[in-house]
Amino acid sequence: MEIFYFVVFGGLAAIVAGLELSKSNKDRINTSSAFNSFKNNYLLVYSLMMAGDWLQGPYVYYLYSTYGFGKGEIGQLFIAGFGSSMLFGTIVGSLADKQGRKRASITYCITYILSCITKHSPQYKVLMVGRVLGGIATSLLFSAFESWLVAEHNKRGFEQQWLSLTFSKAIFLGNGLVAIIAGLFGNFLVDSLALGPVAPFDAAACFLAIGMAVIISSWSENYGDPSENKDLLTQFKNAASAIASDEKIALLGAIQSLFEGSMYTFVFLWTPALSPNEEDIPHGFIFATFMLASMLGSSIASRLLAHSSPKVESYMQIVFVISSAALMLPVVTSFLVAPSGVKGGNISFSGCIQLMGFCTFEACVGIFWPSIMKMRSQYIPEEARSTIMNFFRIPLNIFVCLVLYNVDAFPMTVMFGMCSVFLFVASILQRRLMNVAEIHKSRSQEWSAAKEMTAEADPLNP
Repeated sequence: MEIFYFVVFGGLAAIVAGLELSKSNKDRINTSSAFNSFKNNYLLVYSLMMAGDWLQGPYVYYLYSTYGFGKGEIGQLFIAGFGSSMLFGTIVGSLADKQGRKRASITYCITYILSCITKHSPQYKVLMVGRVLGGIATSLLFSAFESWLVAEHNKRGFEQQWLSLTFSKAIFLGNGLVAIIAGLFGNFLVDSLALGPVAPFDAAACFLAIGMAVIISSWSENYGDPSENKDLLTQFKNAASAIASDEKIALLGAIQSLFEGSMYTFVFLWTPALSPNEEDIPHGFIFATFMLASMLGSSIASRLLAHSSPKVESYMQIVFVISSAALMLPVVTSFLVAPSGVKGGNISFSGCIQLMGFCTFEACVGIFWPSIMKMRSQYIPEEARSTIMNFFRIPLNIFVCLVLYNVDAFPMTVMFGMCSVFLFVASILQRRLMNVAEIHKSRSQEWSAAKEMTAEADPLNP
């Protein structure tokens, strides 16, 4: 393997270590022992859940191919996963608000374990059922756990700023360190122990079962709106009404869909982008490098969120612009760097430039997750949190399904260019969100001041 890969990985590791070790008291948030115990419990559960997810990711396509399925059939299986997340996942996720977020988290574990079990069958129909279950589980993973955390955090009376600490640590561990370890562990099971491509799915099921045991034994239940007279349709109507009546929520949903849609498209495209002529690239090592870049982003986010300035609505505009520029690199290099016609070999000069850009994008992903979580905790109403968060995933899943269905219809430069434009639009919407939030805050302050003056002027006021 070329020294270039080790230089990039080592450089990122040094920067992450430097950032973590150089944190001063100004970069840290003083908390209570009760909060630390609560935070550590959630981080343990979240890390186990993400270990179960990350172990599967690198081997899904490979497992299907070993069963003899072609690119078209595998594409249909992937589309089924995103489609079920959009349809069934939205319904199941919404039930979390009414039936309880703890129950929804346990349902996630059971559903994903069943999905892992189906991977033992080479039958296409069984694998399709597994993809449907996986899609439902994905919706629960990205809504139920965060909804439980926010509600429980507020119920226990912890300070609002402490929530951002949990978010940033969760992304640093779950989407960074755990992802790297899971990738290496999966590689050890498949290659070193020669247990076959289904082994990571069995390991994932074990981690999920451990996490479920922790949830059952240590989590309390909380709800969004537990009133008996609200059925599922009423919940959907209330969620849609909240999105339509509050521009901040609508903007937040659009921003999330644009960024995550671009992110999932990048996941499909980075391999052919770095090896257009079937260059020999270390996929597992590059994946670990991307996760390290994500850890760098979450470390930066933890510093930003620990301070009141700059506000999350402000710095995220810059993050979206940088991510837009990073995904424009494949388009730029296609014009400025002469393509190599040699098949195989090592990564090209163009590929090296793109890899640096992709690491930059992954760092932006690391900043995005805790920051969007922070904004969701501020703007999404508690009584319909899971429902609204799953509403946000509907346009995302439609977009990803369309990309998967037409992945061979457009050149990669067009796909990357489209993602770059989407991210730039997200930066514009982010600026609008900041302005709307400031106007809303200013009006609230004026209303409160006017109310106080009226009360003081009232002679009957005690």
